[in-house]
Amino acid sequence: EVCRELWCLSKSNRCVTNSIPAAEGTLCQTGSIEKGWCYQGECVPFGTWPQSIDGDWGPWSIWGECSRTCGGGVSSSIRHCDSPAPSGGGKYCLGERKRYRSCNTDPCPSGARDFREKQCADFDNMPFRGKYYNWKPYTGGGVKPCALNCLAEGYNFYTERAPAVIDGTQCNADSLDICINGECKHVGCDNILGSDAKEDRCRVCGGDGSTCEAIEGFFNDSLPRGGYMEVIQIPRGSVHIEIREVAMSKNYIALKSEEDDYYINGAWTIDWPRKFDVAGTAFHYKRPTDEPESLEALGPTSENLIVMILLQEQNLGIRYKFNVPISRTGSGDNEVGFAWNHLPWSECSATCAGGVQKQEVVCKRLDDNSIVQNNYCDPDSKPPENQRTCNTEPCPPEWFIGDWSECSKTCDGGMRSRTVLCIRKIGPSEEETLDSTNCLTHRPIEKEPCNNQSCPPQWVALDWSECTPKCGPGFKHRIVLCKSSDLLKTFPAAQCQEESKPPVRIRCSLGRCPPPRWVTGDWGQCSAQCGLGQQMRTVQCLSYTGQASSECPETLRPPLMQQCESKCDSTPISNTEECKDVNKVAYCPLVLKFKFCSRAYFRQMCCKTCQGH
Repeated sequence: EVCRELWCLSKSNRCVTNSIPAAEGTLCQTGSIEKGWCYQGECVPFGTWPQSIDGDWGPWSIWGECSRTCGGGVSSSIRHCDSPAPSGGGKYCLGERKRYRSCNTDPCPSGARDFREKQCADFDNMPFRGKYYNWKPYTGGGVKPCALNCLAEGYNFYTERAPAVIDGTQCNADSLDICINGECKHVGCDNILGSDAKEDRCRVCGGDGSTCEAIEGFFNDSLPRGGYMEVIQIPRGSVHIEIREVAMSKNYIALKSEEDDYYINGAWTIDWPRKFDVAGTAFHYKRPTDEPESLEALGPTSENLIVMILLQEQNLGIRYKFNVPISRTGSGDNEVGFAWNHLPWSECSATCAGGVQKQEVVCKRLDDNSIVQNNYCDPDSKPPENQRTCNTEPCPPEWFIGDWSECSKTCDGGMRSRTVLCIRKIGPSEEETLDSTNCLTHRPIEKEPCNNQSCPPQWVALDWSECTPKCGPGFKHRIVLCKSSDLLKTFPAAQCQEESKPPVRIRCSLGRCPPPRWVTGDWGQCSAQCGLGQQMRTVQCLSYTGQASSECPETLRPPLMQQCESKCDSTPISNTEECKDVNKVAYCPLVLKFKFCSRAYFRQMCCKTCQGH
């Protein structure tokens, strides 16, 4: 069965196997299959493909932790395409792999820090290009609403501190929509993700627009000599406030309290156009260079306000519009009808390479065309939402800049790199890579130095010494120095961390030492000048290291003395030249000192020294 175990014939005509099956697709044959191929250890008819299995989703995981503790966070749940996983060319699961739901939708306590503001402030204690700044959110034009762009307080620049804010952060101040995974997602006025709950014209969530009434008017009175003039009073609780000049002029819209405290453009001082937090809501004061000025707020206001005009020339007219709360008996305007309406075409979702425009369908009151929640209209008669493509021409070429790699070194100057490509988007999910010359702006750098700060001093260990002693247990030693990272400077040991210092001594052994042994010196001169005498030598018990020992076996001790014989010469020694000290040990002065010259043996050994004594 070749598909289960492949056997081969060796050069020596022996059958051998590695006990593994033949490769997938190897030709095979069985009693029932004349021509087949191997598939998963079985012989199947030739050309049979494995059965493809489409993937299916596994169960959703439990909901994760909420991204915020208040103010509307999100938690997520994921599932995997593993029940079963696609195999044999089967299709991958369609649908969402991750889902989100709202959590902790209660408003944050009054006075709590804005969530986006806190995320920027988290960077206050991190250096940016070597300096520390206080960061505030920047949500001006030209930035992605779900990126964390922060403005350096007191400086004229902002930068992207994170590509995406934390899930649950509002996309912008005047909308409940929140960022999830870097994208803006719709949130209903009930603070629930994906909900179609809408505020009515009175800013009541799910209301039918019956708890307020619209106040509209046109003010064109004037003063002969200029000054502040009252336009209209805005009662407490008003919503959807709009104050607009009908034509450009040198006059200025102003706003004050009932107690004559000016909030905007008071005391003949003109404020820069910006957002003003007044009476519990945000007033947006706009003064474009080529359009009349305006003042808008969503409301509701927490106090009575008075709109003024600072006249410097003839008043050409101011339009005002806002909704004031009213108390009604009953459930609302039963006599008012509601109908489905298409909103105007939305802006194109992309400026090039194919975007989408939509005409959303909303339910409106018939008396003032204000939008209400969909359940006030008949769901069966709801028309479909219109959609069309727009801006289909390719985008201009631009640089694609990848993320920086990790620095090659943590200190003493490393390098990091990133991918830089010139690309052009030609469709919603299609782009092409072009030659760099097609991108007109300067090519972004692909490599740069990093971590240029000096490395701290470090321990450097020199080589180990030889083991001493040469046998038996001993030690190796080495020198450990505190040096600069480039190894050129040596510092005092206190500048390196003591706890990380490498050891300077380790145990070692070069094997067992040989036992102590008897060591003998050379034989001395014969004691007799003529005939039989004695000669001596030194005998010592020494260890391997040369030190005296008492561990040599006495039975093996060599003799200290032996008999010797000197030839008797007929002619006495008369020549003084032949009389000399023959002992190798320089002890003849001692023989003289202790008067041993009278003894024949010492006289012979120290002949020259003993002459004349």
